Amino acid sequence: MVSKNQIKLIKSLGQKKNRRDSGLFVAEGKKTISELLNSGTEVHLLFSEERIFDAADDKFVEVGATELKKISLLKTPQTAVGIFKIPKILLPDYSGLIIALDGLRDPGNLGTIIRLCDWFGIDKLVCSKDSVDCYNPKVIQATMGSIARIAISYVDLPLYLRNRPESCPVVGTFMEAENIYQTSLPHSGIIVMGNEANGISPEIEKYVTHKIGIPQFGKTASTESLNVATATAIILSEFKRGSGFIER
Repeated sequence: MVSKNQIKLIKSLGQKKNRRDSGLFVAEGKKTISELLNSGTEVHLLFSEERIFDAADDKFVEVGATELKKISLLKTPQTAVGIFKIPKILLPDYSGLIIALDGLRDPGNLGTIIRLCDWFGIDKLVCSKDSVDCYNPKVIQATMGSIARIAISYVDLPLYLRNRPESCPVVGTFMEAENIYQTSLPHSGIIVMGNEANGISPEIEKYVTHKIGIPQFGKTASTESLNVATATAIILSEFKRGSGFIER
């Protein structure tokens, strides 16, 4: 049976400040919780209607459907809720392909981009400090467990880009830029994706060494620009297609 203090703790973790102060976050659903457990993410408490996870007795709380609904942070409650410790991530090096997010604000977009990184074998995701928190419950849900396999860091993004080695290109996505389908792309480097409304900020743009864009093939001028997660999928697909190298 879930206690009042446990309910209070779970509800408090819906807020970024409380997640930061406690070092804890909430994950919901069998798949997401299983992925986190399999990755070695340290569990604090698990709540479920039945003993479906391999966890110590003092980490497991059996609850009913009514209690799960009461403690869920989602509109549609899942069959299990877990509280996990936020892992410590070291500042990533500059090897391989890295996705960098400049001021991303939508939890669904971040969750989808984390899943895309997992799908395309990108294991490092760097976020500016004003990007949405990856431990937001909506982000966790959207990742479908992929967050367990991606090293996500929140950094001073201009400083991170400024300190990169000269051999590390920075590829930025812009509306008016070289056609990605006609551009040689690198095997390694940093791919910057911008804010949903404003794109890449001027402060970050000055570090971009190669500007690319996804051309519009439709003829309707009023068509909105691509969603940032959709654009990320297209760009990662092209990078992984092996279309060549940027000369350094």
